[in-house]
Amino acid sequence: MQTGRVPGRGAATSSAKLFGIITVSVIAVLAIPVIIPHLSHTGVIYHVLVHVASVIIAVFLTVVSIIAYRRNHSSRLFFMMGGFAVLAFVEFLYLFYSTVNIEAVIIPIVDIELSHIILLVMLTLFGIGVLKVNR
Repeated sequence: MQTGRVPGRGAATSSAKLFGIITVSVIAVLAIPVIIPHLSHTGVIYHVLVHVASVIIAVFLTVVSIIAYRRNHSSRLFFMMGGFAVLAFVEFLYLFYSTVNIEAVIIPIVDIELSHIILLVMLTLFGIGVLKVNR
């Protein structure tokens, strides 16, 4: 006897709910320190909103990859999860660079911004996750 459920529909619905929860949570956390002070600056608010959207997407992808890793325990998923977590971190870093009057953190020995090193780590984790061969 069939139950009348559409296969796979529950996953799409739960992903949409999860995205909504993460969106509301991130906006609630960032509203007072980041979003509201820049509402009157029309040139800055769009830049801030792009970074907030990037943070929301990065956090969502991190949470989804954590859930996927907990289900399968694949090393490929572990590296992808790490890549998304580093992406979320660097997006928060860029958001605060654009809203707070701080300059980019530069590593003095090599004269490279810290965010560039973090992006290199992210790309490395994604590359390992994609190219890793499961045995």
